[in-house]
Amino acid sequence: DSPAAGSPIQPIIKDVGEVYSRLLDHRPVIQGEIRYFVKEFEEKRGLRELRVLENLKNTIFETNERVLPKCEQAMQDNLSETFRRLQAANAMIHRLQEREYEARKLQADKVMAREEKCIAHWEEFMKEQQNKRAEVDEEHRKAVERLKEQYSEMEKELAKYVSF
Repeated sequence: DSPAAGSPIQPIIKDVGEVYSRLLDHRPVIQGEIRYFVKEFEEKRGLRELRVLENLKNTIFETNERVLPKCEQAMQDNLSETFRRLQAANAMIHRLQEREYEARKLQADKVMAREEKCIAHWEEFMKEQQNKRAEVDEEHRKAVERLKEQYSEMEKELAKYVSF
């Protein structure tokens, strides 16, 4: 129905259409490749993927049903044992701290007692020194008095002899 339907250009247009289809229109080839890929994937990989997913499902089920409860029980047992040991260690450390505190307190009390004893001894020593100083001062005063009397008597006697 086209004006070129009976003309000699029609075979050329048909040839150009075929060349265009073969060289530039890749849709039929790509669609064929896509169908081939999907067919291969579904036939070969589909079952393998299904088996992998089934194995994963079984592994997860086994882990949830068997391994996880065993792990939880082992963890609970170990944690309770560890907690018990920590409590025992804490009690021991507390007792050691109390002993150390008592020993330090006893040591401090001994030091205070020694210090008080030294202070008392020092005060007694200082009192003795004061008493001895007072005694020495008294003896010195008496000696000075005796010497004064002796010199005064000597002067009197000397005064008797000077009048000659």
